[in-house]
Amino acid sequence: MSVTRPISMTALALLAVAAAFPATAKDRPIPATRNQADGAAAIDARAAALVDKMTLDEQLSLLKSKAGGSLLDLGVPLPPFIPEAMRVPKPKGAIGTAGFVPGIERLGIPAQQLADASLGVADIGYLRPGDHATALPSTLSLAATFDPAMARAAGDIIGAEAFAKGINVQLAGGVNLAREPRNGRNFEYLGEDPLLAGRLVGEQIAGIQAHHVASTIKHFAANSQESGRFVYDVAASDAALRESDLLAFEIGIKHGKPASVMCAYNRVRGAYACESDYLLKQVLRGDWGYRGWVMSDWGATMSLKPSIDAGLDQQSPQDKDYFGGIPAAIDAGEISRAQVREMARRIIRSLIAVGALDHVARPGGAVDQAAHAARAQAIAEAGIVLLKNDGLLPLAAGAKTIAVIGRHADKGVLAGGGSSQVIPYGGVYRDVPEGTHPLLAMMAPAYGLSSPLGALKAALPDAKIVFDDGSDATRAAAVARAADVAFVFAVKPEMEGIDSADFSLPYGQDAMIAAVAGANPRTGVVLETGNAVAMPWLDKVGAVLEAWFPGQRGGEAIAAILTGAAAPSGRLPVTFPATIDQLAHPKLVGYDPAKQRPLGIGVKYDPFTIDYKEGSDVGYRWFERTDARPLFPFGYGLTYTKFAYAGLKQVGGAGLTVTARITNSGKREGVEVAQLYVAPPGRTHRLAGWARVTLKPGETREVTITADPWLLLSYDEQAGQWARPAGDYRFFVGKSAGEPELSGTTRLTAATESRHR
Repeated sequence: MSVTRPISMTALALLAVAAAFPATAKDRPIPATRNQADGAAAIDARAAALVDKMTLDEQLSLLKSKAGGSLLDLGVPLPPFIPEAMRVPKPKGAIGTAGFVPGIERLGIPAQQLADASLGVADIGYLRPGDHATALPSTLSLAATFDPAMARAAGDIIGAEAFAKGINVQLAGGVNLAREPRNGRNFEYLGEDPLLAGRLVGEQIAGIQAHHVASTIKHFAANSQESGRFVYDVAASDAALRESDLLAFEIGIKHGKPASVMCAYNRVRGAYACESDYLLKQVLRGDWGYRGWVMSDWGATMSLKPSIDAGLDQQSPQDKDYFGGIPAAIDAGEISRAQVREMARRIIRSLIAVGALDHVARPGGAVDQAAHAARAQAIAEAGIVLLKNDGLLPLAAGAKTIAVIGRHADKGVLAGGGSSQVIPYGGVYRDVPEGTHPLLAMMAPAYGLSSPLGALKAALPDAKIVFDDGSDATRAAAVARAADVAFVFAVKPEMEGIDSADFSLPYGQDAMIAAVAGANPRTGVVLETGNAVAMPWLDKVGAVLEAWFPGQRGGEAIAAILTGAAAPSGRLPVTFPATIDQLAHPKLVGYDPAKQRPLGIGVKYDPFTIDYKEGSDVGYRWFERTDARPLFPFGYGLTYTKFAYAGLKQVGGAGLTVTARITNSGKREGVEVAQLYVAPPGRTHRLAGWARVTLKPGETREVTITADPWLLLSYDEQAGQWARPAGDYRFFVGKSAGEPELSGTTRLTAATESRHR
């Protein structure tokens, strides 16, 4: 087991300022060749020429991926619920990834090695045993930075490491909106707002593909919860979807140009996503003009002809082999050879476009682990959100005795579980109950070995720091009582396949925090969660820090914020409800506590429908619509200084641009995220833009925010187009969706946009 060396506080402060480091010489993107740079027409011609040289069998070989690793390699008996697709030997040429497509050597087409996911080059631990990668903070933490440059830097790390490992397709780009705040995969996504999520996922994808690694964008679409994800049907209007979930995808595709779209398991408006004429043909390829290939999620192909007719190009690994029936369907006249050619052409075209044919990824490339770890720490620091501070933070130099309390805070920081899980450099500690099957042990909650306790000891060598695991509330309270200050590290594991019934913390932590705070009023709470959580103890503690799942150097990032070596600058990308009754669905539709299993393996649900009755009013917009006051609003986050707003100016007409003066009225440098929210006539406010600005004490700067034109439009279902009705548009500039500082009304002219490309 390797040990992470502490980094100096001076270095931590410098890292916090660096929004995105330039790539090092080892992982700088390779220059594009002429073929890649010649433009769309040259790429089209080259793809067509290659596909036309293929035999039918070679074209067909591109349309299915196999499992790229094998559970058989573990050498242990497999539980009966493991599906057949996961019991097959690793294919020849595969390096141990989620998927594998053999290459066509005579045409210079490399094999496709498809790897998870959005938080780094992922592996739960059994596909490539011993292979580690930089574990980035959770994608929800990335969203909390409100910083596109950070998203590009995260993608750059993923792309560089994937290429160095021989991986040329990364199953990244998760952008499903956090419509259901108890969804176990929300930590993989970018929050509840389509503009924020779309902009950041586009940058992440672009960063990955700069290294000639194809990226997906996923899971298309309305894949909002894990419970019943294989069977549920989403009931929602065209306008509701296009203004929310689909808008996030549309923005991400426009900015990131992903090589592939991964369609989801669930149904949307009656049809499975991977055979949905509405999603794939009408919206994706028709209205948006998407030219890449569509692959199914693993096990999400539900048919042959309906899927191909709708626009599915590649079946991912699963037990039932629908696409294996293509030759017979051709003979029967159900599928044409022209369709097969087009499916193959779209795959080859995307690989050419990202340079994967000209720059072949092979295992054994160099990775600058230290540089990537430093960048991961900078991203983690920027995403940490200070939710409450009664003067407890930053930690005063006079604190001589500090109690660190909490489950495994001595060992590391929690990571999200499932297919996206990255095994960080240095390994993980798994919280495994005794007697657990070895395979399931690999899916137990994992803690990257970046210990908050160790990081605080390194940062504060002169302080006496004592630890208690918090398993006994009475004992923990006694430890806190004897200290000058106490920090409780509270965790809530999240995993693919498992949703939460509510917002409470597990393991009796709510009661433990209350006991500790009762014993010592100078108590701070650090949350390591992948969703909003309830805080029944909020009034009793002096500070609350949301650290999310903070990644490779999460312990050091948390210590930097607590000690003041770095200043908090994160903002909430999701609303924290005050009560579960404030949600559009107070009871999670279809939730069954007996069916919450890692990855959803072996779980069967009866079909059910989720009515998106909130429409496009997701998250903070639903709270505005229902006049509900959340615990903490979307966009919220405190700093170690204060900011004042003044001097609002606005320009309307064909768009909206606002200008305001922001002053740092505090005593230390800090980052303000000024947010512009706009409400079309008769609608709720929506985030339309933001400005992230760093100000020194006493400094004033004028910032200008132009509303994204997409967010001034609404979808007119009757006309089948986007429209900006003429009228008065209310807006405000503020610190969050619930904190308007400057407000006004502007008159905008009418406009329409078809979105056909």
